[in-house]
Amino acid sequence: MALSTEESGRLAALLSEQDERVTTRWTEIVTSSLRGRLSQAELRRQVQDLHRAIVATGDQGIIDLSADSAAELRAALSELSRGRARQGFSASETTISIFALKDVLAELVQEAGGPTALPDYVAFSKLVDEMGLFTFESFVRTRESLIADQAEQLLELSTPVVKLWEGVVAVPLVGTLDSARAQVVMERLLQTLVDTSSPYAIIDITGVPAVDTQVAQHILKTVVAARLMGADCIISGIRPQIAQTIVALGIEFGDIATKASLADALRHVLRLNGVETARRQPRRDA
Repeated sequence: MALSTEESGRLAALLSEQDERVTTRWTEIVTSSLRGRLSQAELRRQVQDLHRAIVATGDQGIIDLSADSAAELRAALSELSRGRARQGFSASETTISIFALKDVLAELVQEAGGPTALPDYVAFSKLVDEMGLFTFESFVRTRESLIADQAEQLLELSTPVVKLWEGVVAVPLVGTLDSARAQVVMERLLQTLVDTSSPYAIIDITGVPAVDTQVAQHILKTVVAARLMGADCIISGIRPQIAQTIVALGIEFGDIATKASLADALRHVLRLNGVETARRQPRRDA
């Protein structure tokens, strides 16, 4: 929706002549919809930025949101969307901040009167609708980007590689191991093996609720990748239920060492290095 040169000029003049009134009234309407979740000063600054962008675009002639001349206006709308998305506002709360301009324009156009009052308001309303749609789409893109970044961060945090002993690192897995996560596990383990020059890696699956053929394949691929880096892998956390499932599925771990617990796996590695270990004896009461 594009405003004609005359309509754009009248809109820019209307907003410029009533500068203070427009920003004050616009801010008041948006404040009530946000219920105090944004400071008055910050909200007024956002409204003023949008107001200036609309006036600047209107002064250039035809207001067309898709045109190069509306770059400043699009930038202001995008900045509003990105800021609100990062602050946790909803898409509705964000677009309402744009649609609130309709109420302000209705008051101004009604007071101005004249034969062009109704056509002007209809044209101005369509422009505000287009601005609201652009804001909504920008908000959604920003929110999707934030969610993707957070998911990636959570994925990395859920697959830590820790150093247990000199030359021994461990990957404690918790939750379901899918293809995406298996790739992250492999990359982080291999990088840690390079950084620490560790000859042993323990893959602990105590926190994995179930092991099926797909999970086993992911684990085996990780083991093979680690071996290509010159590290031996031990799989720990083989609980009775998981052991039965592995047998029932006919999954073969070959010559890969498996242990019931992470402690057993660490003792196994230490013995391979010639370090004597002893199991802690249960305490007996006197």
